[in-house]
Amino acid sequence: MQESLFNTAALPSHQRYRLGEATLDYYPAWLDSAFADHCYQTLLHETPWRQDSLRFGGKAVAVPRLQAWYGEPKARYGYSGLTLTPLPWTPFLNDLRQRVETQVQAPFNAVLLNYYRDGKDSVAWHADDEAELGPAPLIASLSLGAPRRFELRALEGRDKYALELTHGSLLVMGPPLQHQWRHRLPKQPEIHAGRLNLTFRFIHGMA
Repeated sequence: MQESLFNTAALPSHQRYRLGEATLDYYPAWLDSAFADHCYQTLLHETPWRQDSLRFGGKAVAVPRLQAWYGEPKARYGYSGLTLTPLPWTPFLNDLRQRVETQVQAPFNAVLLNYYRDGKDSVAWHADDEAELGPAPLIASLSLGAPRRFELRALEGRDKYALELTHGSLLVMGPPLQHQWRHRLPKQPEIHAGRLNLTFRFIHGMA
């Protein structure tokens, strides 16, 4: 059964939810509106966006969004056969990282930026459970721009949940969510505005 985790009209500044053994923390207005607008415009225009391709059945398929990977020099990251080499932290991104680290009380050494140009861009069902993220990944996800639907489904059982990630919100996916759940951002063709998403991560084994 699919349920909505949140009644956005009644949300306080922070909600913590339990999804089985995992925790999900949501801050719907983590950045004030004016600063969130500034972040969106700055990152939209200053990021060297690229459209990568993945191979399925011997064919190259364009990733349905633009992305960029920043982090410490050795924070390489791979998924679905794609390897990302980090760009160096910009002062602006480093400031956002420090804000997120203070909120979450955990370190991050890399961030994946995704640009969903409109509702036709998406990300399919997946988990951020690659070996580089360690045995208990903690992912902090900052949303900017058009609100988009975020869905989760359990690996075991039939539980499904959905929520709307709003402009300036922060979603923190605690362990062991990546090993017990999948998540996606589905297509929403009715949305014509863009959305930026920054997922802060800690890459292990960089020595």
